[in-house]
Amino acid sequence: MSEAVASGAAVSEGLSPFRLGLARVRGNRGAVIAFWVVMFYVFVAAFAPVLVRILNIDPYALDREAINDFGLPAGPMGGISWDHPFGVEPGTGRDILGRLMYGARISLLVGAIGTFLTTVVGVTLGIVAGLRRGFVDALISRLGDVTLAFPSLLLIIALANPMTQRLESWGVPAGNTARITYIMTVLTLFGWVYMARLVRGQVLSLREREFVEAARSFGAGTGHLVFKQLLPNLWPQIIVFVSLSLPGYVALEATLSFLGVGLLAPAASWGIMLGDSVRYYRAAPTYLFIPGVTLMVLVLAFNLLGDGLRDAFDPRSDRQQL
Repeated sequence: MSEAVASGAAVSEGLSPFRLGLARVRGNRGAVIAFWVVMFYVFVAAFAPVLVRILNIDPYALDREAINDFGLPAGPMGGISWDHPFGVEPGTGRDILGRLMYGARISLLVGAIGTFLTTVVGVTLGIVAGLRRGFVDALISRLGDVTLAFPSLLLIIALANPMTQRLESWGVPAGNTARITYIMTVLTLFGWVYMARLVRGQVLSLREREFVEAARSFGAGTGHLVFKQLLPNLWPQIIVFVSLSLPGYVALEATLSFLGVGLLAPAASWGIMLGDSVRYYRAAPTYLFIPGVTLMVLVLAFNLLGDGLRDAFDPRSDRQQL
């Protein structure tokens, strides 16, 4: 028993903190399962045009034969059949499976780009605040306080139409392209603060460490300090932040589309599908259940993966294990 513990300790000592964290993640069965669920969604989103051709379904085609005279699915269980494995939309007859695949493309695209922009802005401002301190640190901190003081969701909803029209007047293609641009812009404007504060606190601690002082004594410039000394030690926190932020942005995109200030029909969006399903939940409950469960599983998988990454990379976690 003692030999096994000693060998495990020796292996741990030979790994960098990043590799040690990845080893802990691989030992977390829930995080591994969540990772593969997320990869399945990414695969479906990336190859949706190919998959719909293989399955011979069209997310935008109106199938009047699949609905009855009242606009409801003609078959049982929401019109589930070999031609429509997940049924059809009431009122239009569009294939639900195809729209879920294309909806995954939109949700993951908005979530990924929004998270990327938020992370880049937050990491940059956090490093600047932590390194420069003084007036620059105070200015960035007060800017973050002002940003958090705004009721972000209410502002996003209230400014959706006027800001979308303004973007269109600036040359952004009209319609859903302008709306996606608006959503990603506001996600960045209101979401960078949390990343910046996390990075600032880490930088304030790291700048006093021996390896940073040693690099300074050898005449290392700011670029070397940032990219060679600080960023390698910030990656674990950045990865955890990304894994926990992305599902929130995916859910927010669906929420905005559900409220009518996100994407507009006939775009394949999970939020639009959930919004339309409210009118038919009694007559066609599968139209509400299937998109809702699809979104819930994706967000749950991201959250479980984020929890696993946090437990693996956070040195204060009491659930770390190899």
